[in-house]
Amino acid sequence: MRLVIVAVGQRVPDWAQTAWDDYAKRFPHELKVELKAIKTEPRGSKTVEQLYAAERKRIEEAIPKGARIVALDERGTSLRTTALAERLKEWQLGGTDVALIIGGPDGLDPEFRQAAHERIRLSDLTLPHAMVRVLLIERNRSLSGVLAN
Repeated sequence: MRLVIVAVGQRVPDWAQTAWDDYAKRFPHELKVELKAIKTEPRGSKTVEQLYAAERKRIEEAIPKGARIVALDERGTSLRTTALAERLKEWQLGGTDVALIIGGPDGLDPEFRQAAHERIRLSDLTLPHAMVRVLLIERNRSLSGVLAN
């Protein structure tokens, strides 16, 4: 199984990249993790719909064929650590790649978000996108280690 984190936004602070790199190298070898950073559409005078469409196209191109799509969404199901661990275990047993999708500054295209297999939220707080990347890899890394034992 491969865990692919697709994140709109290519630039993150050095601390976030350092944290990502540190957690990624500690992942168990049986669970591959990959980050695909997607270019944010330049805002300019474009409508939100145009922004959604451009970013959605890039996101869809980055998702592995046949992957389970999990959109991170403020209106998604709130998961405690134990529930996230259970979900990760289910995903691993299913053997299908999982794509965790982090939207851009305007979020995800509503139709894309609705079409995702699942919608989850990490927190009741609004978190900076760089922090979300770090939280995702840290939680999944530590949970995968628990599941492997």
